[in-house]
Amino acid sequence: MNVIKADTLGYCMGVRRAVESAEVALKEYKEKKVYSLGSLIHNTVALEELEQKGLRVLEEKDLESIDSNTVVVIRAHGISPKVKAKIENQKASVIDATCPRVTVSQNRVAEFSSKGYGIILAGDKGHAEVEGIRGFALGNFFCVQNLDEARELVNSPELKKTESLKNSPKEKYLLLCQTTFSPQEFEKISDFLKKHISNLEVINTICPATQQRQDALERLCKVVDGVVVVGGKKSANTIRLYQKAAGFVKNVVHIEKADEIPDFFKNLKTVGVTAGASTPDNVIDEVVSRLYGQCLS
Repeated sequence: MNVIKADTLGYCMGVRRAVESAEVALKEYKEKKVYSLGSLIHNTVALEELEQKGLRVLEEKDLESIDSNTVVVIRAHGISPKVKAKIENQKASVIDATCPRVTVSQNRVAEFSSKGYGIILAGDKGHAEVEGIRGFALGNFFCVQNLDEARELVNSPELKKTESLKNSPKEKYLLLCQTTFSPQEFEKISDFLKKHISNLEVINTICPATQQRQDALERLCKVVDGVVVVGGKKSANTIRLYQKAAGFVKNVVHIEKADEIPDFFKNLKTVGVTAGASTPDNVIDEVVSRLYGQCLS
């Protein structure tokens, strides 16, 4: 078997920064309880390793239980100003590991909202990044997950109401997207909304790391018989890598750990490996080693 790794895969800058921030906090605040607000990243293996080092997970509903003996690491996805204020009101220390690119999106929403823009975000409803960004909107905020939902939004009473206020100009809108959103889907949504909302400003806020991994995967799919996509089952960008690979190659699997590789992969001549932006290097290495091991067994 020949195993080929995508030329871009694994940890992105934002995720690596969040993990390193948590590790530093665990070393510097040994006398305090160190939490991440929600899962630090969407990768079970990485979270288990951090848990063994002492990192605990704090849910938003439990914020009132923390105090000055607590350190809270804000995950890469970011949080809303309201939630951050709750943490600070409890006198807990805050280490903000929000991905810088997510911070840019948050600031843009705050800026455009203050100018009277309604916000339309292309993203996964309920995703931590989306909910954090929502908290920076001062007025109307809409989230669409795909082109069908964009069509529904255009015809929705909420949008039509703001678009046809009597004796006032049509409301202006800003369209942006979750940093890990599908570039292809965002283009479809953007093209459609431009035709139906006259005062629409569009800013593509997809992280280059997302596009780079998608492009690298597409190149990889041209030279392999199967693809192993490594990453958390709740990781949005990993799921999209799997979906993209499935459109090019017959044999595709999405796994979190090396022992989840299906036995039939050992019968393939050339296997490609890619990984989501929250997948640690050691997990990728274990997958590659297991693939070679299957070949020899």
